[in-house]
Amino acid sequence: MRLASRLAELTPYLFADLNARAAAARERGADVISLAAGDPDLPPLPHVLEALIAAAGDPAQHRYPPYDGLSELREAIARHYRRRYDVRLDPRREVLVLIGAKEGFAHAAHAILEPGSAALVPDPGYPAYASQVQLAGGVVRPLPLDPGRGWLADWGATDPRMARMVFLNYPSNPTGAVCQLADLADAVAFCREHHLALVHDLAYGEITFDGREAPSVLQVPGATEVAVEIVSFSKTYRMAGMRVGAVVGNPELVAAMRVLKSHSDTGQFRAIQRAAVAALEGPQGHLAGDRAIYQARRDRVVARLVELGLQPDLPGGTLYVWAKLPAGLSGRDYASMALERAAVLVTPGEAYGPSGKPYIRLSLTVPDERLDEALDRLFRPS
Repeated sequence: MRLASRLAELTPYLFADLNARAAAARERGADVISLAAGDPDLPPLPHVLEALIAAAGDPAQHRYPPYDGLSELREAIARHYRRRYDVRLDPRREVLVLIGAKEGFAHAAHAILEPGSAALVPDPGYPAYASQVQLAGGVVRPLPLDPGRGWLADWGATDPRMARMVFLNYPSNPTGAVCQLADLADAVAFCREHHLALVHDLAYGEITFDGREAPSVLQVPGATEVAVEIVSFSKTYRMAGMRVGAVVGNPELVAAMRVLKSHSDTGQFRAIQRAAVAALEGPQGHLAGDRAIYQARRDRVVARLVELGLQPDLPGGTLYVWAKLPAGLSGRDYASMALERAAVLVTPGEAYGPSGKPYIRLSLTVPDERLDEALDRLFRPS
């Protein structure tokens, strides 16, 4: 059997080895606490769960769904954007339902890139952007984010040659940075000037701290000429396991992604889409409570890391703390020691790009008592 060479060309998944070692440690009886995954631990919202169960009991909901998603969900997403961001969307042309956000990154890359063309990918940034570029036959070009400027890109120093698209993500995984609308306007202007498509990942748009508000790129006047935004229900509505999201914005790119979906999948289970409608149209009171829980966890993690001699950023949002290690120590080194010495799993910063080497990322999606136990086990790097 001959496998495709593109698999060998993928960037190594640096924490796959750590996950395997964590599983081996558990088999030996170790009580491993994982601070690696951004998998919300808060329970499903009751009205969302009720809608899912009711729809799952209806035989009509078990037929094939439309390729672009239920019209009810696309219309609910458009209404949400009108209420939340004062952005008007055509639910027929500018909204496409996804089986989770990651599917959107894949279809966007395949819709835009030609073999050998480039995509600008945040460094540090979510690894799925780079892997989808590679799988589409494209070339990954790092888009450096400057810690001295709040992890923003310097568009004036960014080389657009050979590029056809830009991935961007605010609030940012892994740094926790929250940008301003003016920063997204700079990105839109850069992409318009250089004829690039902009794919903005807003997965953490409602997970912000200290009174911050995360803007939508579509609030920038004229953004739909070059941009789409990918949204996820996973973090905002505690629906990570249901795998539902959407891409909204530029109708040409949305249409191209719809074509790709029609050739690659048959859409998300209707009952899950009904649950997503309930999430958008139902009470939103949980959002403030969720922010308060994650912010309290953030504060405990940051305080503990400072005590241990690390240099954590104070994230403005997301579910993570991004912390710089003492000079000479890599994220991979500390992650390995934390697993062996403390049975705590953290993510090495190298997984998020070359600039992440001296960092680790810790997730806030662990129940409070387990999070406190993990923090008690962590140690000063030596």
